Amino acid sequence: MNHKTMRRIGALLAVPALLFTAACGSDSESDAPAGAVAQVKGKFGEQPDVSIPKDGEAADKTVIKTVSEGSGKEVAKGDFVRLDWMVEKWKGGESLGSTWTQQPGAKGPRRQEVGRVGQPSQQLPEKVLGSVEGKKAGSRILLQGTAGDLVGQNLNPQTGLTEKDVLVWVVDIVGAATVDSKAEVKGTQAAPEAGMPEVTAAGQKAATIVIPKGEKAPTTLKQQVLIKGKGPKVQAGQGLIAQYTGVKWEDGKKFDSSWDHGGATAFQIGNGSVVEGWDQGLVGKNVGDRVLLVIPPALGYGANPSSELAKNTLVFSVDILGAV
Repeated sequence: MNHKTMRRIGALLAVPALLFTAACGSDSESDAPAGAVAQVKGKFGEQPDVSIPKDGEAADKTVIKTVSEGSGKEVAKGDFVRLDWMVEKWKGGESLGSTWTQQPGAKGPRRQEVGRVGQPSQQLPEKVLGSVEGKKAGSRILLQGTAGDLVGQNLNPQTGLTEKDVLVWVVDIVGAATVDSKAEVKGTQAAPEAGMPEVTAAGQKAATIVIPKGEKAPTTLKQQVLIKGKGPKVQAGQGLIAQYTGVKWEDGKKFDSSWDHGGATAFQIGNGSVVEGWDQGLVGKNVGDRVLLVIPPALGYGANPSSELAKNTLVFSVDILGAV
C-alpha cells in the first residue's frame, strides 16, 4: 500500500518525518572518537535511559556503537525490520521523538518503525536505518553525530535544527526477516464465496479482481482466505510483509498494488498504522495465506473526507509473505 493512501500518520510519526526530507549514506561502527559520548542504560525492549554528559564537548565525529548485542538473525541489506527508536538533542537533552511514547487515545500495540534496510523510511534517516545492517536482532545501537551527518543535506529547517546540532539516537532491532520482493503465495486457490469478488493472480504483477455483477457493496467487513498458509499466525504489533492489489468495488478499477512499487512491502498491523479493515482482517491470519478483503468506507477512508477513496468500498487481495 502506498504511504500517501494507506498510512494514517499520528503526531508521533510526524515528528521525525519533519526532521528530514532526505538522507545520506551509511557508516560502519566507528573507532573511539575524541570527545564525550552519551551513555545508555536500560534493558533491550524497554525505554532507554540516555545520559548526556553535562560537561565537555560531544565527540568530534559520528559514533555508531552496539550497546548490547542480541542473538537473533543478522540483518542484511534488503531485510525487513521492526525497530524501536528514540532521538534526543545533545544540547539540553530535548526529546525529538520516540516509539516508546504512546500517543493519547492510541489503541493496540505502540507504533514502531517497520521498513526495509536500504530503502527510504518515513521515520528514520537512511544512515540511522542503515546502522542496523550487520547487527543481530535483539541488539541495541547508539548513534551520535551531527544532524548534518546523520540526517543529511536536506535537513528540514522547520525543525529549528542546524547541521551542527548533535543528535543522539538509540535503536532496538526488535525483529528482522529476509523475504524476496517478488515472492507470491503458492497453493490451490479456493473459489470465491457467494457475493465475493473473483481474484486471479497474474504472476509478478497486480492481481485481477472482478466485482460480481448485480451485487451491492457490503456494509460490513467481508473476508475470505483464498489460499491457506502453514506459517505462524500474524499478531497485532508485528510488521506484516505482503504483496497486495486493491480495487474499488464501485467500478472495479485498481487504485494501488505493491507490484506498482517494486514488490513486497511491510507495515505494522493491528494498531491503526493502516486502515481498520486491514487490522481487523489480517491479524490472526497465517503467513502463507492469500486473503480477500472487502472493506466498507467506515473501515477504510470514510473518516477522512479529503481522501479520494473516502466514499469507496475497497477490495484487496493480500498475500501474507512474512511477519517481523
